[in-house]
Amino acid sequence: MRTTIRVDEDLLRRAKELAARTDRTLTAVIEDALREVIARVDEGDEGGPFRFPTFEGGGPLPGIDLDDNAGLLDVMEGET
Repeated sequence: MRTTIRVDEDLLRRAKELAARTDRTLTAVIEDALREVIARVDEGDEGGPFRFPTFEGGGPLPGIDLDDNAGLLDVMEGET
């Protein structure tokens, strides 16, 4: 099937270089890249919400205001 897409110039240049280095067509390189991305998404490697790791503990120390960047920096540098 033939279609038209817009591609960043640098990305296109790199894809053409890869095609030449691997003795493939630009179409083959683009198809392989799309297959890889679709397979990753189908396997669940992408697309879900990011979950921050959590650790046991009692939360922030008393008197620590997590909305006060300067105060947090002072605490981390031992100035309080």
